[in-house]
Amino acid sequence: MKKDKKKSEWKNPGAYTPSYIGGQALLEGVMMRGKTATALCCRDEKGELTLYTERNDGASKWYRRVPVIRGVVSFVSSLVGGVKYINKSAQVYAGDDEEAKLGKGGMFLAVLLAIVFAVGLFIAVPMLLNWLILDLWIVPSTGMESSDNLYVLIMCLLKGFFRVVILILYLWLTSKIKDIKRTYMYHGAEHRTINCYEHNLELTVENVQSCSTRHARCGTTFLFYTVIISVFVMTLVTWVISVCGLSRSFIVGCVGGETLGGFLYNLIGMGIGIACLPVIAGLSYELLKLIAKAPDNKFFLIFKAPGFALQALTTKKPDDGMAEAAIVAFRKVLEMDNDPSVPTVDFYEMTMKDARKYLEKKYGEAKIDDASEIDWLLCEVLGVKRNELVHVEKLTKRQTARMKELSSARAEGKPLDYVMGKSDFLGYEIKVGESVHLPRMETEVTALTAADVINESGAKTALDLMTGSGCIARALIERTGAKITASDISASALEIAASNLVGVQLIESDCFDGIDGTFDVIVSNPPYIRTDEIDGLQREVTCQPRISLDGGKDGLRFYRIIAERAPEHLSANGAIVLEIGHDQAADVCELLRKSFTDIRVIKDLGGSDRVIVARKRSGDE
Repeated sequence: MKKDKKKSEWKNPGAYTPSYIGGQALLEGVMMRGKTATALCCRDEKGELTLYTERNDGASKWYRRVPVIRGVVSFVSSLVGGVKYINKSAQVYAGDDEEAKLGKGGMFLAVLLAIVFAVGLFIAVPMLLNWLILDLWIVPSTGMESSDNLYVLIMCLLKGFFRVVILILYLWLTSKIKDIKRTYMYHGAEHRTINCYEHNLELTVENVQSCSTRHARCGTTFLFYTVIISVFVMTLVTWVISVCGLSRSFIVGCVGGETLGGFLYNLIGMGIGIACLPVIAGLSYELLKLIAKAPDNKFFLIFKAPGFALQALTTKKPDDGMAEAAIVAFRKVLEMDNDPSVPTVDFYEMTMKDARKYLEKKYGEAKIDDASEIDWLLCEVLGVKRNELVHVEKLTKRQTARMKELSSARAEGKPLDYVMGKSDFLGYEIKVGESVHLPRMETEVTALTAADVINESGAKTALDLMTGSGCIARALIERTGAKITASDISASALEIAASNLVGVQLIESDCFDGIDGTFDVIVSNPPYIRTDEIDGLQREVTCQPRISLDGGKDGLRFYRIIAERAPEHLSANGAIVLEIGHDQAADVCELLRKSFTDIRVIKDLGGSDRVIVARKRSGDE
């Protein structure tokens, strides 16, 4: 078991093709950087992933193609960019805590402190230890001349040794801190994702998790190379300046004291080390780049092994959520590198393409197969017409939040109209809520038929019985000159109807119980679904008010009431217009025959029986 585990962390499946994309672990996230773009993907306190992207400056500058110089530039930009991106991720990590976020002044201070800390830890501390051990112990006890080449060699080797030990201790100690350990897990996710891509595997969580957390092109390996190369560079530079006369013995002679002279000599060495740091960084970068491009085989593993071993401290096995974040950032960089037109986004913004992907995934998981709904939801969020969606590049933070809110409610089974709070009915915007039945396309046929009956007969008054949202009454107002009355048993339904209707008398009534007077036309879309069939319907239907669905055991309960009581509320030769279920025409016609004549059935656009029109019998018929 241990052998397999070790192999999985050092080796990757598949053929190796080096890529140009690099990355960095952040606070609860990952940064990926390509040729032209950088993407940060972080997980917020709600567990949701959010992206920040930007276009890279100076990606094609001449100095980025010059060996060593490009390494110096990369070192500085990595230091500044690293602090910048950690600060960006802190915006997500801190949530609403503004005090936890750095401004531009804070970023400058953070970079300065990082430089001071690095110089102090890896240059000043080794210098001090070297002075204590070599100058105050070894030299006096051995009689070694400070001008000897051996002294220079031992001094540089000691400093290099101290730097390696300090580096290992520092990384080991930080790996024990809970929050930093999670960052190291994201570091592992970054490496695994890049390895997955470089080994020609599809970028899935499963494939990423099968890859190694080690990578030759890593900042930890860069630190190791920097320490090793500093030994050679500082040995050469110190020997050169000693030959030129600036030796330890010369400094001691100038100040007239071994202790003070040795300390000053090491202090001068520290200054020279700082001055040589850009060259050391540039050479380390070139070595890192060369080793990273080497084939992924046993021979070159010898050169990669020290860095891989050190990465055991800075890369930990990530969980699937961390791998997902790294994949999202990596894919976005690939997309932006391949398409310069892809817009940049801040955290909690979203490109239109990504918004569609998000909704498609959400709808797919919820098993909602009406793709047109995605357009209508986006229209609602963006406040544009459907044909204008093609011109929208990205969603703002507010729009993205609204989109996620609406799509989450839709995924829970709420109909889209409930989610948006409105429906379209014959081109009219109808406000809706969960206390009313949603307007349907079939009901448009009912409303149009009723409007035709009113206009053709010259009717002056009409009653919309069981109005619900008031959609039929709204159509009659817009399409006829009749005085409209609307009734419903539900007070909350009437409140919604009132928001859709102007100049309409609203009556709270159980069928005809609260209705007085007569009307020239009565139109109704009563509940007509059989009781035992309701629970087997789509969840988008069953979540609507049961009172608006349940037509009794045979679905005809309200048609019986209407057939019996409508005549007393109809004027002479008054007409009735009823919406019916697709298989109810014969039964409803039979119920109406006693009191109505000229009965006819009208089909909907799908060819199903949908509306019955009948005229009240006169006394001599």
